Amino acid sequence: MVLSQSVEGCLEAKIGEAGLAQAALDRTLARLEPRLESLREDYASGALPLLRVPERRDDIDAAREALAALTKDARTLVFFGTGGSSLGGQTLAQLGGWGIPGDDGNGGQRDRPRTRFYDNLDPRTLERALSSLDLGTTRFVVISKSGKTPETLVQAIAAIEAVRAAGLRGRIPALFLGLTEPRSKATNGLRDLCEALSIPTLPHDPNIGGRFSALTNVGLLPALARGLDVEALRDGAGSVVKALIEVRAPHDFAPAVGAAVAIGLAKERGVKVNVMLPYSDRLSRFAAWYVQLWGESLGKNGEGTTPVAALGPVDQHSQLQLYLDGAPQHFITVVRENCAGSGPRVTPDLAKIAHAEYLSGHAAGDLVAAQQKAIPEALLAAGRPVRTIDLERLDERALGALLMHFMLETILAGHLLGVDPFDQPAVESGKIITRRYLGA
Repeated sequence: MVLSQSVEGCLEAKIGEAGLAQAALDRTLARLEPRLESLREDYASGALPLLRVPERRDDIDAAREALAALTKDARTLVFFGTGGSSLGGQTLAQLGGWGIPGDDGNGGQRDRPRTRFYDNLDPRTLERALSSLDLGTTRFVVISKSGKTPETLVQAIAAIEAVRAAGLRGRIPALFLGLTEPRSKATNGLRDLCEALSIPTLPHDPNIGGRFSALTNVGLLPALARGLDVEALRDGAGSVVKALIEVRAPHDFAPAVGAAVAIGLAKERGVKVNVMLPYSDRLSRFAAWYVQLWGESLGKNGEGTTPVAALGPVDQHSQLQLYLDGAPQHFITVVRENCAGSGPRVTPDLAKIAHAEYLSGHAAGDLVAAQQKAIPEALLAAGRPVRTIDLERLDERALGALLMHFMLETILAGHLLGVDPFDQPAVESGKIITRRYLGA
């Protein structure tokens, strides 16, 4: 496996009464046996398309061709979309590098357009972005599953109008690409807009929700834009699905163990905050993706726990005090990559001047590697639940496995809580009230 998980630091045997008793974990895992069997049936029948995405290759060529046509002679590639239409793509793009002009440190990135994501609608940000972009060399990808997302429609319409005002009306079909559900009985504003202006569109799978769509063409476009190996990405995700199909006991399936620990700690020990703490800049958007996935999928009917995004080592200097010495309500997941020996080295003469001889001769990665070991140990010593997930190498295969692991962990946690992880009924009330204010 490209990742390994340890939950020893969450158990009573390791951290005392703050930990989950082995018997309680076993009972919770037993409750997952029927759900694992139903997931295997869903895989066989195709009833849950998410499980079949890693095997797909037919959509890769379509995404690659659409992106190649869109980005010809482009210098900047802008992605409009919010929530699940953006966070998965950002997670993948961050692995490949954002595409700073002239930066060739990540597989030929100097030849790729710079990538920008606008996922939060701020009128000033949007206005300044459109006024500062060279619209003739900028391309826009607009993503909305339903085609009704108002923030994304505002962004798309504003960009189209800016292009028209710049005298580029005739180039609109070449400057934009839409990604939304195929036409159905439901109204789809983005699709209607794209068709009216002859903007090419790719189909969003109607059976895969936005926050579960990172491995579909929603994530493929940003991944391809940053030059990632998307086949390896899906192979990594497929390794987790393969484990699901082959495993026969929940305690042998890492996502099941993760779900049982998270929900067991919440129910048995009142641990209601889940902290995602990766030790890599390239996983900071992954932590944000996890927050939406866990929070929106499980926060229903009075159930759910609160997800928090953190980043190591920087948040050792802000959040860690709370986790070590605050209210005992945090379950921390530390995601570690093998970084020892990487990065610049600390020269002895300068280390001596800085009174930091202990750093002398060490690489920057040595310090981070030591911190990745030390912080879980400190949490254990404080009696705080901590899980570790180790990646031998942070690459496409590892990230694909990480994404699929947490999607399945979330689905299994939903079963334990008795909620549907695929809907978000409470969100609709805010949308209805918003439209009422605009109508008034």
